Amino acid sequence: MGETVDRADWEVIAAQLGRPPRALRSVAHRCACGLPSVVQTHPRLEDGTPFPTLYYLTCGRLTGLVSQIEAGGAMREMTNRLASDPALAQAYRAAHESYLAERDAVQPLGTWVSAGGMPGRVKCLHVHVAHALARGPGANPFGDEVLNQIGDWWTTGPCVPHSAH
Repeated sequence: MGETVDRADWEVIAAQLGRPPRALRSVAHRCACGLPSVVQTHPRLEDGTPFPTLYYLTCGRLTGLVSQIEAGGAMREMTNRLASDPALAQAYRAAHESYLAERDAVQPLGTWVSAGGMPGRVKCLHVHVAHALARGPGANPFGDEVLNQIGDWWTTGPCVPHSAH
């Protein structure tokens, strides 16, 4: 799944994150400007520590927009909706199960913990947006919802200076 990370992508991802990337496996999504926006990571760091965040959001602009939505209390409201909307809860559980299956196909961690609070609560919208971008519409209902709220984040140009890519 995804594209091999070449040196140019590695440098862009490091510039986006402000540090060298860890456990990098592939580019899982590119924004319209052509830069990586989501990477897929190995389920374990080089030292063997579990790293269950299979999809990691790298675009600084998008990360900032998601952070603003988180700061507005969206996660609490989304978690509350899980209790009152059985169809939403089922779609979220399906996202959790898909996430686990994808991660375990790379390297099983022996745990039912996926990421972002799935399946019972919403804890990190960055994970959900990354999952939605990597797998496409319908893969993660909260990722889709946040992306719809944000709109076209890339229209102001690349998130890192041209010298970084």
